[in-house]
Amino acid sequence: MQIVREFRSTLPLVEYAQWGYIVQVVLYVKLCGNVKYYQSHHYSTVVPPDEITVNYRHGLPLVTLTLPSRKERCQFVVKPMLSTVGSFLQDLQNEDKGIKTAAIFTADGNKISASTLMDILLMNDFKLVINKIAYDVQCPTREKPTNEHTAETEHMKSLVHRLFTILHLEESQKKREHHLLEKIDHLKEQLQPLEQVKAGIAAHSEAKTSGLLWAGLALLSIQGGALAWLTWWVYSWDIMEPVTYFITFANSMVFFAYFVVTQQDYTYSAVKSRQFLQFFHKKSKQQHFDVDQYNKLKEDLAKAKESLKQVRHSICKCK
Repeated sequence: MQIVREFRSTLPLVEYAQWGYIVQVVLYVKLCGNVKYYQSHHYSTVVPPDEITVNYRHGLPLVTLTLPSRKERCQFVVKPMLSTVGSFLQDLQNEDKGIKTAAIFTADGNKISASTLMDILLMNDFKLVINKIAYDVQCPTREKPTNEHTAETEHMKSLVHRLFTILHLEESQKKREHHLLEKIDHLKEQLQPLEQVKAGIAAHSEAKTSGLLWAGLALLSIQGGALAWLTWWVYSWDIMEPVTYFITFANSMVFFAYFVVTQQDYTYSAVKSRQFLQFFHKKSKQQHFDVDQYNKLKEDLAKAKESLKQVRHSICKCK
């Protein structure tokens, strides 16, 4: 037995196991006389060099595998609630540059997406393919969590999510601000040629509307002058009184007819706006100006500016 202890101090574990087996056989031969009656079963706690194992340490999964370039066993600690399949594969490639391709498949051969959480992956066995070499990975069964443990886990997930949101809020707001600025610039570029066409159409419509109003004033002036001339120079007031009454009544009928047709009160500002829009749309069709597209771009620009204002207000509050 002294020989075995000396070998143990000088040999690696695997070689020591072999030498221990030989010494045990020799001792049995010396005692029993025949080696064929010696029956032995070989047991080894050494993991094969190419095997991928999954163990749990301190509640976290520990994936152990052999790196293809350096032929070294390497351990990767997985954070199930935060790590994904894509991040795990990226960690493998960062650790060993010799890993050109890496993918994970189910036991049936279906590829698992990179966005899948490692917590879901480790529920069942899977295949890890590294440089076109497939490794069968067996995941240890986990105890079914109790309701209390599940509630604690969900509470922890909520806290982690809130903490992550708070820590990355300013960064995400900065990215959103940059995106909104780019969107606003793009909308302004689209609106610039339309604004020029719209300004010309608006000026033309305004001029025609103003001319129509002046024409109405001129007609009323002519009507008043004609009634005065007929009253004082041609006929007497007794004759013209019924005429003016029917003219006033006719004007009232015209105003009422305007309300029936347009469903709007007859006010001078409303009449001017309505007439302006009529001239504007007529001229837009002549010049092939898309009013709907212009209005949509203006609405999008207003919404983007309002969103930018809110984002900048949030950034100021974070600071």
